[in-house]
Amino acid sequence: MLDIDTRKRHYHIAEEGKVTKFTVQLEIQIGDAWREVVRYDCAHDFAHKDCYNIEGKRRKINLFLSYEEALTFADDDINKNWQIYRERFLKGGFP
Repeated sequence: MLDIDTRKRHYHIAEEGKVTKFTVQLEIQIGDAWREVVRYDCAHDFAHKDCYNIEGKRRKINLFLSYEEALTFADDDINKNWQIYRERFLKGGFP
């Protein structure tokens, strides 16, 4: 938990020392539901960042990084910027 209503979820699989799958996600609790704010993953076979607004609209950004680089970047980004992302999301914007 980053705050009482904000959490980061981190999941990855490595095979022979190489990341083969990952998700790093920032979520905010609104009412009884946890909502995605920012998600880094490698779905669709490329590393990318999905940014959501409070209405559920999504923007996808290709990271052009290896899975290992993207995983490290994602962890660092959310750790450093979660408060900014949270504030923008709650104001209706994209993080």
